[in-house]
Amino acid sequence: MIQLQNDELRKDILKSVSPLLIMGGPGSGKTTIALFKAKQLIEETGTLKKNQKVLFLSFARATISRVEEQAGDLIPEDTKQQIEINTYHGFIWNILKHHGYLLNSHPIHLLLPHETGRLLSDVPLNKRAAKMHELFLAEGLVHFDMFAKLCSQLLTESKALQKLICAMYPVIILDEFQDTNMDEWNLIKIFGSESKLIALADPEQRIYDFRGADPKRISQFIEAIHPEIFDFGQQNNRSSGKDIAQFGNDLLQQTNKGKIYNDVSIFAYPFYKKPFTHIYLKSALLQIRKKLYESQGNDWSLAILVPTNSLMLAVSDTLQRTQKLSNGKVLPAIEHDVAVDTSGAYLAAQFIANLLENGSQKICTETTVLRFLIEHILGRKGANNSVSKADKEIASALEQYIKSKKIRGKNRELLIAETKQLVNSVNDLHFSGNVVNDWKQILSIIIDCKSDYYKKVANDAKYLRLLQRGTQLYSALDTIWRNSSTYNGAIQAVSDALTQEHFSLSTKRWNGISVMTIHKSKGKEFDVVIVYEGHYHNKIVSSPERKEQAILNLRVAVTRAKEHTYILTPDDEPCLLL
Repeated sequence: MIQLQNDELRKDILKSVSPLLIMGGPGSGKTTIALFKAKQLIEETGTLKKNQKVLFLSFARATISRVEEQAGDLIPEDTKQQIEINTYHGFIWNILKHHGYLLNSHPIHLLLPHETGRLLSDVPLNKRAAKMHELFLAEGLVHFDMFAKLCSQLLTESKALQKLICAMYPVIILDEFQDTNMDEWNLIKIFGSESKLIALADPEQRIYDFRGADPKRISQFIEAIHPEIFDFGQQNNRSSGKDIAQFGNDLLQQTNKGKIYNDVSIFAYPFYKKPFTHIYLKSALLQIRKKLYESQGNDWSLAILVPTNSLMLAVSDTLQRTQKLSNGKVLPAIEHDVAVDTSGAYLAAQFIANLLENGSQKICTETTVLRFLIEHILGRKGANNSVSKADKEIASALEQYIKSKKIRGKNRELLIAETKQLVNSVNDLHFSGNVVNDWKQILSIIIDCKSDYYKKVANDAKYLRLLQRGTQLYSALDTIWRNSSTYNGAIQAVSDALTQEHFSLSTKRWNGISVMTIHKSKGKEFDVVIVYEGHYHNKIVSSPERKEQAILNLRVAVTRAKEHTYILTPDDEPCLLL
């Protein structure tokens, strides 16, 4: 059992009977003391009655997994039963799906990001919130962005429900409080009218301004809730004994330039033409990986953190290919995970499920294939990105073809011809009932297609992580086959698995190499981090007016590391912050 550090600040937190605001930098121990506080409230003070729980909420599933693991080390199992650890979305969805009938006579249905992207493909970004509200009223469809506002409305209109929920959770711990948007803050104030709130915050880790996080949020909490305030400052337990956190703190003050750090290394790399643009990164990665194997065997984690999605995909493409250099040296493919936006991968999964379901019954048709292709074209960028004019035009042309069987344009005619060939190939397949092999058969047919639109389906499918033995999707497809010797029901099985995946809190260990954006790294930690920026629109500082936000972003990226951070920046256009 881990013991609490013997210092006065932590003792004072445990003594307090007030709402709390606990501030501190990355790895300062905010989560640890919050869990100890929860343990104390359950075991010692008698604050909780039978069937009451301490609720711990965070934004990132990665954080939840880490907190779950930490709670297992800190808290006895019988005490842990009275702590509920969940994401904001997961907790609010449980309220909406059980009580949403009080707001709408229509049954409440979750609208996943890829579905929202397709439904709102013709709606300008600045009008999508209003359209989402319209879809809720007309059909009961609920997107994540509406969760907090609808839950606030529900609890405001039903005081009995509000009292019930607050009675169930008399203490609520709010992790990453600085990232809350206005709707979430309004909901938190409702909880705070009856429950005791404990907010954990780092003002300098606020990197979600684009979704409504506000520098004033912490002062608003102080004014509304009147908490007792504790500040761990820049104490650091994540990378204790390292100067990683010091670099992050110096970065905030812009006093990092010219200093030498033992555990933060900065390299300026030369420009290389395609296809060798990211070859310096790959060479460096191979050297770092070798050191990690030598020092830690197979038990290590490394993240490559980049500013943009496009750079993430370009880096992943370089890592998964083999390159032969002019000096004869060969750089092998490197196994890695990629934390991509899920919309494209999920729609690719539904596309494959359609072929699996209909192909196994020999009833795959041109119309069903094209309808799922249209869904992928319009929805693969998710709810918060606009669809290109070209994609809208091809989707519209395919819709018209389904109705009239007429299409114009050489490329579009080739797409239709390839669709017919795909349909025939799928219907001719022999399915064995081996879920993985049958799935791969379908995928190989898509991979062989020449059309860019089918290539995008195949590319998105590479990032799907749902079809492993023992997963819900694998088990569902296996059961479907054993019951009917076909995959009739595969589309629904994939849909159910995707919904569950959005709320899954299963623990993920970040072993090996992962590639992700800086924003995706929030709440995670790795042994080693490589922060990598490219040229032009792939810079950490995307524009002069975004400099302050870039400082916060880079600090978050650097401080994900426990042992060492490497920063790679172009030598002809080095990062302004370095």
